[in-house]
Amino acid sequence: METEKKISSVQMTDRDLSEQIKQVTKDSHERAENTELMLSFQRGKVTLPQFKVLLCSLYEVYQALEEEMDRNSNHPGVAPIYFPTELARLKTLAKDLEFFYGQNWREKIVVPAATKRYCHRIRQLGRENPEFLIAHAYTRYLGDLSGGQVLGRIAQKSLGLKTSDGLSFFAFPGVSSPNLFKQLYRSRMNSVGLTEEERNGVLEEAVRAFELNIQVFEDLQKMVNISENTQQDYPIKSTPVNTLQISNTLIKTSPLLKMVLGLFVALATVSMGIYAF
Repeated sequence: METEKKISSVQMTDRDLSEQIKQVTKDSHERAENTELMLSFQRGKVTLPQFKVLLCSLYEVYQALEEEMDRNSNHPGVAPIYFPTELARLKTLAKDLEFFYGQNWREKIVVPAATKRYCHRIRQLGRENPEFLIAHAYTRYLGDLSGGQVLGRIAQKSLGLKTSDGLSFFAFPGVSSPNLFKQLYRSRMNSVGLTEEERNGVLEEAVRAFELNIQVFEDLQKMVNISENTQQDYPIKSTPVNTLQISNTLIKTSPLLKMVLGLFVALATVSMGIYAF
């Protein structure tokens, strides 16, 4: 109900879809920026566990979004904002995940329930209401394009990375001027022919997109917190090796024991030699 009120008031003041989305999502946008995960970025204190789980979820979300955008690329609600060459993020995310997790990174991806709900919603829209993908594409692509360079530098400094390896997601080599491209994207989006009902649906979906992102950020931070608490509760401790104490007197008075100890030392020496190579 609250969302519907916001949408009604927005329609009376501005007819550009991009401006309407910006207005109806203002509160949600602020809430997303104030999640613990995003605050860590803004404060330059993002940790490697935070960054890695974020990449995992972004990969799943962009896989769903880009597959549905590709499948509906000729749909009148999708075609005007279909820029795979300039905006596609899936390959960059795969490159970053391989950097942090290794070649078998696909086997190591773990995402929370909120990410799965987000992906399910995107795929549902791809099947039933492709024009509503406008809201998700706008929220993700333009958001990442706007903050990409800044967040990339923050992540590089926070994680202590000496090169841009692991930060491909933040680079948009196909976009020479982010500001000019965003203007083009908004004009294309504003040109999409939508009925009043469809426009309302896109605005509602934009709010939903931000809410889904907030849920993902919160779930990811919970994952990181649980992992850190587990490590604190069950720290990995090295087990001291107990040394066998045998008195010199016993060794001197027992020829058999001397022979057994000598054999043990010889076997130990051979074993160490094998593992050394």
